[in-house]
Amino acid sequence: MRILLLCSSFNGLTQRCWLELRRAGHEVSIELAVSEQAMVEAAELAKPDVVICPFLKERVPERLWRAHRTVIVHPGPPGDRGPSSLDWAILEAEPEWGVTALQAVEEMDAGPIWGYRTFAMPPEAPRKSALYNGPVADAAVELVAEVAAKAGDASFVPVPLDYRSPDVRGRLRRAMRHADREFSWEEPTEDIVRRVRAADGSPGGRAQLCEMPVRVFDVYRGPDLAGRPGEVAARREGAVLVHTGDGSVWVGHVRLEQEGAVKLPAASALGDLVAGAPERPGYSEITYDRSDGVGVVSFDFYNGAMSTDQCRRLASALRYAVAQDTRVLVVRGGEAFSNGIHLNVIEAARQPELEAWMNINAINAVCREIVRCSSQLVVTSIGGNAGAGGVMMGLGADRVIIRDSVVLNPHYRTMGLFGSELWTYVLPRRVGAETARRLTRQALPIGAADAVEIGLADRMLGGSRLDFERRVLEYAERLAADAGYERLLAGRRQVREVDERRKPLDAYRAEELAEMSRDMFEDRNGFRQARRAFVHKMRAEATPEHLAGHREMSGASMAGDDGESHM
Repeated sequence: MRILLLCSSFNGLTQRCWLELRRAGHEVSIELAVSEQAMVEAAELAKPDVVICPFLKERVPERLWRAHRTVIVHPGPPGDRGPSSLDWAILEAEPEWGVTALQAVEEMDAGPIWGYRTFAMPPEAPRKSALYNGPVADAAVELVAEVAAKAGDASFVPVPLDYRSPDVRGRLRRAMRHADREFSWEEPTEDIVRRVRAADGSPGGRAQLCEMPVRVFDVYRGPDLAGRPGEVAARREGAVLVHTGDGSVWVGHVRLEQEGAVKLPAASALGDLVAGAPERPGYSEITYDRSDGVGVVSFDFYNGAMSTDQCRRLASALRYAVAQDTRVLVVRGGEAFSNGIHLNVIEAARQPELEAWMNINAINAVCREIVRCSSQLVVTSIGGNAGAGGVMMGLGADRVIIRDSVVLNPHYRTMGLFGSELWTYVLPRRVGAETARRLTRQALPIGAADAVEIGLADRMLGGSRLDFERRVLEYAERLAADAGYERLLAGRRQVREVDERRKPLDAYRAEELAEMSRDMFEDRNGFRQARRAFVHKMRAEATPEHLAGHREMSGASMAGDDGESHM
């Protein structure tokens, strides 16, 4: 099929759809919906069999949907309509939710249905971004493949939306307003967590904190502490602990309601207002667990962004883990594995270039610990998407295991950076110099199956994230007990010694940093503007060059999720 993907941004879901459709043999082009004229012209050039919109905030122009079959992927079950579907589903604790593929017509979300999927909602309120990137994205990718198949079936007719049908259980919901996102710290913890997570990662819950209006993100239930609601009781690793009506809640990130303010770790955003709060255990982004043979360093950084401080703590945790008497070290990421340096923290710094320099050096130290470990075999567990330096960080291990739904973006070009994280060593070592050059220059995403095929990853596993992590741990336990373990470890040491004699790691690091210094301090490739556009979510004016230049059909142009890091 000739398919045009029309989207508001080339986000994680759109990337997955693009990858899956191409892998199935379809001819696929992408266009960003920057204007009605751009959308119409893209369809006229592409002459697609079907236009699919996996992530589209804008209304489809009538000229387009009347001339071309256009299918919208809506994040709600059949009959659900409106722009705040996931927000309401979380806030109202829906037990089941879904995704529907429907044909574009004049009335929004009211067209005939091409297909749908439903799934059980988690019992605990999920973050909206986690829901979107998890079960919603999984269902949407399945539906997009189904739509492509049905578009090739001349006998297929979509089913008109009929609220009398037992399958149609949704309804029209209005757009959420500011008032719907406001909360008081006097409310129960459970209510606060649900309201904030219904607005995470955008636009955030609205409240007063330290007598300042803020947007609140990234919250977790805290201990049952007595105290005045709204008062900061403690802080830990960038988060602050706030008293609620019946206990407390950890707040990981906030954005001040000020012009130009960006989302930051809560303690950084509030600064001197919480500087006197005591440190308190109970919140940690990094943990270490072990059995007899396997040690696991787990890290879960919000949206995969890694600040200077977070990188230093992770490097310290890795040094501790490497010093233990375990045989295998598992390096496990969270909802997002890693997307590299923390662009929001950099943008908000008094000296952004200096902060960027410290950040890249700190993440390099993490990569160095993984590559140089010689006392254990190292396995990286990539259960969530990764980009830029986050991909390179994972490649330093002996075994790279990836979840089947993961999308990797192993490049830096779109942020105007040469890149570091020892990528000039670890990437060619896995895929060869020619493929490494292609991946970094084309700046396109790679799906899990393709990553295994080209050697970027060693093994792909399916299942939920928890199932995936369990299976990786079982693999690590088998590796630790393998009769050939000592031979494998000796092989790792020998390869590292040979590589070090050929060219020391410090030489790769120095060469990369020489390039990065020009990108960061001289801004030779537009890092400053690219960073600003990413952090402040500036609307694209055209389909990016690296996507528009990748043409596949009739001259049609080819084309991150909410986050604070470099995708």
